[in-house]
Order: sequence, then structure tokens, then C-alpha cells
Amino acid sequence: MLQQRPKPATFAPHAMAMKTLGLLGGLSWESSAEYYRLINQGVRDALGPTHSAQILLWSFNFAELEAMQHAGDWPTLTARMVDAARRLEEAGADTLLICSNTMHQCASAIEAQTAIPLLHIIDPTAQAIRAAGLTRIGLIGTRFTMERDFYKGRLADHHGLDVIVPDAEDRAEVHRVIYQELVAGRIESSSREAYRGIIGRLVARGAQAIVLGCTEIMLLIGAEDSPVPLFDTTVLHAGGAVRVALG
Repeated sequence: MLQQRPKPATFAPHAMAMKTLGLLGGLSWESSAEYYRLINQGVRDALGPTHSAQILLWSFNFAELEAMQHAGDWPTLTARMVDAARRLEEAGADTLLICSNTMHQCASAIEAQTAIPLLHIIDPTAQAIRAAGLTRIGLIGTRFTMERDFYKGRLADHHGLDVIVPDAEDRAEVHRVIYQELVAGRIESSSREAYRGIIGRLVARGAQAIVLGCTEIMLLIGAEDSPVPLFDTTVLHAGGAVRVALG
């Protein structure tokens, strides 16, 4: 009599099938680490103390991308981002996140050349601003984010927000602090004071709130540094990712 082979073990699916998030990170890794912490913390808070998120992370060497940014080589940057997004898609990601505001310059190309959705960093941020009843915002971030239309245009055209940015001198200082200090993990009290002054000048021009439009700025600036509400894109993007992951 032939002996029956035991059936392979089967596992009952959790009542809530979690989606796998594909993170395009290392832009810089300082903020990617915050994404990883915030997303896992959000899943744990929602589901229980031993739960964590299903995450695939592609981590770039930011030095290479930063050099291309400042050289203006956006075609090569976009090709690198699209390639990484496709690799995450092939590895099983259900949704993509770009863990950077500046690199959303490449978002439309990624959306066009992958078959899975991209959670755009602006959308959960703008939704939170509108939910608070605010319409006129000050934006600080890299000079690419503050000056190019890919960011301000989406805030205005998709979400009806009036966006003001610092003057040229203040934009240069915001950009310098990000690239010379924050991406390297340096937190300087003098830079915090400079940012407070820049925020104050935006408020004087009518900003009802400030968007921290660089994922590293939250390492330097908190609610106590602004006379108006701050909308932290890192926290809001990660929160949106948790909602997507949990369906």
C-alpha cells in the first residue's frame, strides 16, 4: 500500500491582506530611515504590537544622484529612477513611493513606464492642508522643488492651493542647509534659526501654513519653530502609505 505524502502546510490569510510597498529611497538615507520607521510604526499602531509593513526598498547612492541634480542631468536621473521602479515592480511591489520631494520631478515618467500606482507625495500633503481649511501656503525645500513647476504646479492645479516661496537669498540658504548639512545628518542650531527667520518672512507675506517640501527638513524644524502650522511631507506621505498598505 502506497503511503500518502503529507500535504504542504497552508497558512490562513490574515483578515486584512497587506499590500507591499516599494520605496525608492537613499534620497538621502537619512529621510529613508524615517520613512521605514514611520510606516512600520503606523502598521503596528493599526494592527497590533508584533505587526510590521511589507516593504521593498531600493536605496540609491545619493552622491551619484546629487551630482546629476546639480549638473542638470535630469534625463539620466529619470532613467535611473524608472529602472529602479521597474525592479521594485518586478520584485512584487503593489504601490511605489519616491522617498524624496525633489525626485518627484521623475514621477510622471515612472507612472508612464510602470503598471503599479505611485503614491505622489504632494497628494496626502495637499489633502491635509485642504482638510484644515487652508489655501495659501509657504513652500520650503531644495531649489529644484521651490523653483520648478513640477511641484508648485501640482499643488495649484490639482489641489487649488496658492503657493509662495522664499526670495532668492532665502531659497539659496534653504538649499545649502539641505545639501551641506541635513543629508549628512548634521543638525546645526544656527541653521534652525535661519529657517525660523525664513518661515517668519513667508508668514509675513501671507502664508497660512508652511509645507516642509524636503524629506530631511523634519530633522531640523518642528512645530515650535513656526507661528503657523507645519505640514511635514515625510510624515504625511508615510501616513498615506500606511493607509494604502492596509487597504
